[in-house]
Amino acid sequence: MKKLLLIFLVVCSACNLDEQETLDPIFCTDELRPGLEITVLSSVDNTIVTSGITVIAKDGDYTETLVNFNETATFVGAFERTGTYLITINGDSFQEFSSSIPIMVDKDICHVITESREIVIQSN
Repeated sequence: MKKLLLIFLVVCSACNLDEQETLDPIFCTDELRPGLEITVLSSVDNTIVTSGITVIAKDGDYTETLVNFNETATFVGAFERTGTYLITINGDSFQEFSSSIPIMVDKDICHVITESREIVIQSN
């Protein structure tokens, strides 16, 4: 009898969840969101550096070179991809930077939640 009551409660709970979803539908957009947004700053004068800079994100075996669209201030990538990323930055006249603290990219019901970071790199 206890098992029958438990099964009945589980089925009724599932019915209530279905009803809730129809009452509050979720509308997701078609846009593509980056998981990572990295701004690179010079240690000399704290200005944004994009020219001659390469930003690489690594999550286990996955590696991606982040892009800087139309000379914006940030490098973006890991589009709609969750993960735990380590960042490496190389650039003309700068020392290589390798992060020791990973950046965790999570998602909500529709998209990844963009993680933005400013990273200061040292001049040679």
